[in-house]
This record gives sequence, structure tokens and C-alpha cells, in this order.
Amino acid sequence: MPIERHPLDNPLWGALTSRHAALALGVGAVRRYPAEVAPFAASDHAAPLDPAALAALFAPGEATLWVGRRPAAPAGWRVDDLGPIDQLVCTSPRPVPPGPAIVPLEESHRPAVLALTALVYPHYFRPHTMRLGRYFGVFVAGQLAAMIGERMAVPGFRELSAICTHPEHTGQGLARRLIAFVGNDLLARGETPFLHVSPSNRRARDLYLQNGYALRVGIPFWALTAPG
Repeated sequence: MPIERHPLDNPLWGALTSRHAALALGVGAVRRYPAEVAPFAASDHAAPLDPAALAALFAPGEATLWVGRRPAAPAGWRVDDLGPIDQLVCTSPRPVPPGPAIVPLEESHRPAVLALTALVYPHYFRPHTMRLGRYFGVFVAGQLAAMIGERMAVPGFRELSAICTHPEHTGQGLARRLIAFVGNDLLARGETPFLHVSPSNRRARDLYLQNGYALRVGIPFWALTAPG
């Protein structure tokens, strides 16, 4: 009998073939997000991927990130092992600490979002990453002080991402407030919040563990670079 897999074992493939299918580029064995949205791609096939199909999706020398299944790269393509990373889930509501108002972030807030993510979350956030889901923030004296967003989305599960606080506003509990607020909202909608964090990022990992998240698995993390 085939081994039943958890929906989060290959979360990017699950997202790109379900709730983010409208954003996905590619058909068949490999899918990706547009480069201006996110640097992620995925496959659900163990056999080597077709070089022509890959070349049609990735620019020469472009690197994309894969979570879960190792990209089955053909000759000439480089695969780098970046992980594993920790995949955490939260299954019960948490108290929302008091603090400033939490507001939905809209297109008009994009310059402020890009400025904050460029400062403290530069590697994964792209000009149109906000197309992936809802984003929320806290403003202090007119400045975006902290934010959180939704990224990967598979049936029954929603990833929290872009959890960041401006250096001038750390230590005020803003991230805790946002994590609890969005996580509780997802649970009320029947979705389990999850997130990914590097084991070496002790500060962030401890924050999540202290706020109701538990380790599900250490999941492989890869970079695939096209011939340049």
C-alpha cells in the first residue's frame, strides 16, 4: 500500500496545486511562483525533471527555494542542501496580549511593508508577495512597527510568514500580539496555522514555541540553481 503523506510534507507543491494554483506558473511535474511574488518552486516527482520544462520556467542562473521534496535536477542544474528547517504548528487558541490596534495591510501600505521587510526580512519578500494572502500590521506614531502575513496555503492549513518587528520597536510584545491574533483567526476558520523557522534562529524559534507552536518535523530545505 502507498504511504499516506501529511499535507505539509511537501507544502509548496500542495499550495501551488490547490489554493495558490491561480498564481502558479508551469504545468505537469514542476510549478513555481512568479519571481516577483516569491522565490519558491516545487515538484511531486522523484524522477529527473525535464530540462526543457525547467528552462522554460527559470531564468539562466536563477535560484529558487524548495521545501520538502528534493528537486530532481537534471545534469547542469545545481542543488544545494540548506536545511533542515523546523516546521511548527499551532492547534489551540492563545491569549492575545494587549497593545496597539492591529490593522489589515492593503495595497496602499505596500511601500511601508517593503521598507520594513527590506530592513529585517530581506531574503524571501518580493514586490508582490502580498498577493499570497492577508497581511496585518501595527503602526506606532505613523510607522509600521510590526507585521505578519500568510504565505503557503494548503487545504486545512495556512502558513504564517513575514513576522517581523522594526528594530526601534522590539521588546514591546508586538510580534506576540500579531501571532496570537492571526493564529486564533485561522483556527476559528477551521485552518491550522503553521510556520517555518531555521533551528539556528533561536530567538524566533523560542518566540513561536512560547506562543503555542510545537515542532511537527524538521523538513528539508533546498536551493535549485539553473545553469547560468
